[in-house]
Amino acid sequence: MNNGWKISAEWETLDTGSQEERSCFAALGIQANDRWLTEGRDALANRLRQAPLLSAYHLAEWFAWNWWRLRWEPRASNPDWAFAHKMSNIGGGYIWPNITIFSDGERTALLAKATRERIETPFRYITDAAAILPSGKFEVVVDEFVGQVLERLDAQGVGPTNLSCLWSDVIAERGDPELSRIRKLEALLGKQPDDLGEDEVIEFLNSAERFGISAVEEIAADQGHSLASASVSASGLLAAAQRGFAVKPSEMVRLRRAPDSSNRPADIPAWRLGAEMAKALRDQEALGDAPLENVRLAEFLAAEKGIAEATKNTELGISILVHSNAEAHIALRSRWQSGRRFELARLLCDHLMHPDDRLSPATRANTYRQKVQRSFAAELLSPFFSVMNMLQGDYSQESLLDLAQHFNVSEMTIRTQLVNHGVLEREDLDPDAVLQVA
Repeated sequence: MNNGWKISAEWETLDTGSQEERSCFAALGIQANDRWLTEGRDALANRLRQAPLLSAYHLAEWFAWNWWRLRWEPRASNPDWAFAHKMSNIGGGYIWPNITIFSDGERTALLAKATRERIETPFRYITDAAAILPSGKFEVVVDEFVGQVLERLDAQGVGPTNLSCLWSDVIAERGDPELSRIRKLEALLGKQPDDLGEDEVIEFLNSAERFGISAVEEIAADQGHSLASASVSASGLLAAAQRGFAVKPSEMVRLRRAPDSSNRPADIPAWRLGAEMAKALRDQEALGDAPLENVRLAEFLAAEKGIAEATKNTELGISILVHSNAEAHIALRSRWQSGRRFELARLLCDHLMHPDDRLSPATRANTYRQKVQRSFAAELLSPFFSVMNMLQGDYSQESLLDLAQHFNVSEMTIRTQLVNHGVLEREDLDPDAVLQVA
């Protein structure tokens, strides 16, 4: 698959508006994987256009204002998420494409949807397409486009502008490791730059010092996902974990032969990496096609036998594996056995991937790390080969429910397996989980 995308601007003439707008009025086209995401029908000219007439200045300003959130914030359900991720909210009197942009940290999604046909609307976008690209490539194209707009403004003798100030701040923040870390945390929490209070910043950084920044960022993404109020303080996480179940880190299962890691995470879908790890573990432990029993799952985590059947849960809204000196504790979110099995498998995956981390969180966020966990858990508990053999082409809800009971997982787990492997269309899954395949 061609993982390329580009933004092209051919300058046009505009007689009204601000200096910035007149200077940067353009036929603006956005392509991803050789498809025009901006293609539409121009009712006034009665023809198709790949690059409608828009304000390149407004688009560049939107990229600059939302850069941190576009780069790091995954799909979320908080109320203002769309304003930072949907181009249709740019405004300025233009008909913007219905393109949504978000990242799981490693890979960036661009989702284009056709707009409704309205008599009074002179331009209607017609593309329905999804493109997934390495987030580094997303950065490069945005940098080039904003640079092109700034050069145009300079050539037209316009400046300084709000865009030049915003972009200078972004470049400076990206070059400052400490400030970059804070901006990333703000983005994961669904906040704009400087929206995070000083006390909150200190709490996050103290937790990062105790558990590592990557694990704390996962918890931040969970809070941003749903405006949760879970504590990220080191003491709060430790207290929650110690109310759970003791485990023995030195006795946890290890992958003797990990999947090929020559590809960077950005080059491999999260679901594929998780599935390959689970297959490797099933082969290593000679699990065959049989369902994974609760006792064996507990053994993998060196936990007490009844951990999957218990109903004790954490009030954090997430599941965690926390190391404290020579001990470790697991606290689970779900009270239901199938949910607890899934969470245990997710924590096992995270421990296998990050064995030196002192905190493994399994959250509701759609980051790359969380998606790897979910795919690993689905494949470990309900291996795809066995699922297909048992379904025999019958994908009815009744068959999926029967199979879910057989493997002691949720129906959604079975359905996600089928979607990830292309057996069912993505639309058959909950829309908020569509980019599990990313």
